[in-house]
Amino acid sequence: MALKWTGGHSSPILCLNASQEGLVASGAEGGDLMAWGEDGTPLGHTRFQGADDVTSVLFSRSCPTKLYASHGETISILDVRSLKGSLDHFHVNEEEINCLSLNETENLLASADDSGAIKILDLESKKVSRSLKRHSNICSSVAFRPQRPQSLVSCGLDMQVMLWSLQKARPLWITNLQEDETEEMESPQSPGQLLNPALAHSVSVASCGNIFSCGAEDGKVRIFRVMGVKCEQELSFKGHTLGVSQVCFLPESYLLLTGGNDGKIMLWDISSEVEKKQKSPTKHTHRKKTKRTTCTKQGGNANTSVTDEEYGKISPKLSIEHGEKVNWLFSTKIKGYQNILVADQTSSISLYPLNEF
Repeated sequence: MALKWTGGHSSPILCLNASQEGLVASGAEGGDLMAWGEDGTPLGHTRFQGADDVTSVLFSRSCPTKLYASHGETISILDVRSLKGSLDHFHVNEEEINCLSLNETENLLASADDSGAIKILDLESKKVSRSLKRHSNICSSVAFRPQRPQSLVSCGLDMQVMLWSLQKARPLWITNLQEDETEEMESPQSPGQLLNPALAHSVSVASCGNIFSCGAEDGKVRIFRVMGVKCEQELSFKGHTLGVSQVCFLPESYLLLTGGNDGKIMLWDISSEVEKKQKSPTKHTHRKKTKRTTCTKQGGNANTSVTDEEYGKISPKLSIEHGEKVNWLFSTKIKGYQNILVADQTSSISLYPLNEF
């Protein structure tokens, strides 16, 4: 069963993040922002003027009390010890922001919005240094690459995934996930598989900086490898029966958390696939899908087994029947143990321990 943190919000929680010192921040509908202690005690609360939804929260790694939050078209910088007043705020996006990402040197902050634009804010000059506009629909997610402070990846509801270098105003590489699907039409489709277009919801980059994942509305998770100025799809697998709303790599590993609109949370270990491809780089081929059955760990209200022909050669290490559509997933150490933090359509945060990992 999940541990629930309650008593902070009164509306659905949309986003989560945790500091290196174990503090947790959560943003909700209606402009609500909360800070929590390691034990789930509410430490502070503020409601932004205008009551725009808080869509993304992000702790500084170098200054663990500094918190970035997006609400509507605005980015606020706050001290988590005293949330009542902002240290600074910026209005650089023209439409609602969906995602924030800090680069590793913490001098640049990326904000992706509903217009499809990604604004790069120079935190030292407090000015926009780049405006990246190539997505033709909502840009749902953006992530700087670890160890590469001038490079980032993005995805959007235009079904496109892009690799950017801040030296250029245009993307280095673009792929359309729906076009990838048309290549697979020759293989047998399960009923209803074509009904969900591959709208891309979430990207996450592994600590190595070269491997990243993308979760999409068609229920698939795709893994890409950056190779210089282009990317190659390493593998694609499906465990969720509805759209994948969140993907999140665990630190310093190729363990990947996914959350879906089907109310499931899954943990995948892609290390053997990634390392295999690293040793013998071959062109990606669509392998015949095989049936697999794995037992899942206790979680949520059910302990189910996974039987799905869609996994191909990869199966989840863990499958949790969370029961609510997942809005945000994050993995962090709390009191020395790795935990999954989950935000969903309710006003509480769910915690699942990952002791075995």
